[in-house]
Amino acid sequence: MTPNAPVVLPEDVVALVPMRNAVLFPHGMLPLAVGRAKSIAALTHVVQRGGMLGIVLQRDAKEDDPGRAGLCDVGTLARVLQHAEGGEGQHHAMCQGMQRFRIDEWVEGYPFVAARITRIEEPKEVTPEAEALALQLHQRAAEVLTMLPGVPAEVAQALQALRNPSQLADVVAGLLDSEIAEKQMLLEALAVEDRLGKVLEVLGRRIQVLRLSKEIGERTKEQLDDRQRKYILREQLKTIQKELGEDDGAGEELEHLGVRIGKAGMPADTEAHARKELARLQRMGEHSGEAPMLRTYLEWMTELPWAEPPATAIDLDAARAVLEADHHGLAEVKRRIVEYLAVLKLNPTGRAPILCFVGPPGVGKTSLGQSIARALGRPFVRVSLGGVHDEAEIRGHRRTYIGALPGTIIQGLRKAGARHCVMMLDEVDKLTVSPRGDPSAALLEVLDPEQNSTFRDNYLGVTFDLSRVVFIATANVIDQVSAPVRDRMEVIELPGYTQEEKLEIARRYLVRRQREACGLREEQVTIADDALRAVVADYTREAGVRQLEREIGRLMRHAAMKVASGASEAIAVGAADLDAILGAARFEHETALRSALPGVATGLAWTPVGGDILFIEATRVAGSGRLILTGQLGDVMKESAQAALTLVKSRAPSLGIPSAMFEGIDIHLHVPAGAIPKDGPSAGVAMFMALSSLFADRGVKPDVAMTGEISLRGLVLPVGGIKEKVLAAQRAGVKCVLLPLRNKKDLRDIPEATRSAIEFVWLEHVDDALRAALTGPAAPRSLGV
Repeated sequence: MTPNAPVVLPEDVVALVPMRNAVLFPHGMLPLAVGRAKSIAALTHVVQRGGMLGIVLQRDAKEDDPGRAGLCDVGTLARVLQHAEGGEGQHHAMCQGMQRFRIDEWVEGYPFVAARITRIEEPKEVTPEAEALALQLHQRAAEVLTMLPGVPAEVAQALQALRNPSQLADVVAGLLDSEIAEKQMLLEALAVEDRLGKVLEVLGRRIQVLRLSKEIGERTKEQLDDRQRKYILREQLKTIQKELGEDDGAGEELEHLGVRIGKAGMPADTEAHARKELARLQRMGEHSGEAPMLRTYLEWMTELPWAEPPATAIDLDAARAVLEADHHGLAEVKRRIVEYLAVLKLNPTGRAPILCFVGPPGVGKTSLGQSIARALGRPFVRVSLGGVHDEAEIRGHRRTYIGALPGTIIQGLRKAGARHCVMMLDEVDKLTVSPRGDPSAALLEVLDPEQNSTFRDNYLGVTFDLSRVVFIATANVIDQVSAPVRDRMEVIELPGYTQEEKLEIARRYLVRRQREACGLREEQVTIADDALRAVVADYTREAGVRQLEREIGRLMRHAAMKVASGASEAIAVGAADLDAILGAARFEHETALRSALPGVATGLAWTPVGGDILFIEATRVAGSGRLILTGQLGDVMKESAQAALTLVKSRAPSLGIPSAMFEGIDIHLHVPAGAIPKDGPSAGVAMFMALSSLFADRGVKPDVAMTGEISLRGLVLPVGGIKEKVLAAQRAGVKCVLLPLRNKKDLRDIPEATRSAIEFVWLEHVDDALRAALTGPAAPRSLGV
């Protein structure tokens, strides 16, 4: 071909314009924006030479120069109605589809894409099936046009005017906004009936999408209208409140409350209740008397830990390490706590027993609870029940009362901030009954694993799940805890400490704690072991270590005064320094001094603060045979004294006591420390020994103490508190302890160091006590008769 010569195409060859994302149907219109060189050449050729332009879809829209394989087989011949050159080398044209064609052969040698084609003629005759399909297409097309926004009425009228089924199918297919591949499929449907059916199928799917979209739009509009209406009402309410001088930011505060309710993690019914109360608060004025109460209530509801606590792993070895680091001794107690933690580890959602630590003050009950919390990695909160006499202190007050608040349990949970916290109910034995109710009865639901998952506080008015809370109770005297409450707890007894244990506790914990409290460094003050041992023996006499810590604190404050004044840079406290710092020794081993005389015996007693020694003194004076009892004795102890005297009289011959010795005298039995009430049967053996010693004129060994109840037959009966009594005997310097034979099983509870230091004599009969405790005949003395 000669360069620049006009290009002449055979009749069956057309210039092609490949389209990336457009399909032109016969009888349809398509705006073209052409930028590729070959496409511009094809468009320019058709505009200059006349004829038809072939519009065909390329298979891959990303390909810039598609070959024969890259073009679809069927396209549309189009007439170019308008043409214009745009900026940046682009050409624009408006094309009208005229007829389908099929590409037969690729033709080379032209500056544009050219192909030999076969025109596809439309059938002249219309079948009844095509007419029926066209009728249905008319109806569906009209329905679609009503759903599409902004469609001119002329389009609907033009569609209704179309009677040719083939032409109708092409026009409707061109109007559809379906996928390009789907449109090409409709273009390639050559049979009229097939084309009408496929257009109806695509149109049916489009109608369903439009219907759903319309429904969603209407629902959204309704929601928006409702929100808009509420927004306008709230704005009007704010304006009214502002005009009345009631607008102080309360609206924002209430909105914040609503957000907090949503984030609190409440159960569904509880959240519904809270939102109902919030709606009430929003409706009432800020100056309403009920508004502050309701706002406080909602603040409490949002600050409680409603959400399910996260699962936490329990490391038993770490728990043992924590217990050993925090507490010395108490091996049995530590073992039981580790068992408790093991059950929690294996069954986190199970109902573990509620522990109750029972023991005298200062033995570490509260600190054990803190150690359990550390071992579990949970928050610790302490609820003091000492002196609580109102049932509402546990369950809370109803909101109708002025100043109403939730009970101590809910308050503790709010403070802990976690539903799985460790909560210590301190001093449960100090609850008292009053006309306002029995607080211990209110504790039943709290401490019952079967009920506390639905605990109801009067202030909240809804149930709160306490089943994940680890409850630990403490008491000094378990007998003072009501039986139903005691039945719901597993009691773990914490006895008093031995002197060696106190010494070790002082070395490990108390000295360091008091030194740090006084601001001293380790090199600035040291306390020798002999000084600590002397403080334990001569300046304290207790089951726990609180007084011991106070005395060590006094030593540290003395050292701090010396260091702060510059008198010394380092202080060493020895046993010889205690008299100058702490004063004279407060306690002495008076057993030898007071029991060396006939008529004096050393008994052992149990008290709420641990064991103690008890002196029984007997003497006789001229009189009429009366038994005089002094020393604040209870009824049971008075009866024991009468039984002891009767038993001595009945055994006078075996003791070598003349019967005439009981005539014309009064017997006075006195228990010193008369300001302290004393009661119980366990002093029977000591009273018998004091009276036997008096009348036999034989002293009781000074290093012997005893306990046990007696019968008129001379049998020694078992008593309680053996461990505490033996520890008290050791503290008092007693070397030999007489115990009922039936209490021999309690020996296992006594520390090994104490068992090694004390000789035990087991009593089955009072004769055993006489043989073990009485000395030889005493020196002659005046008995005042």
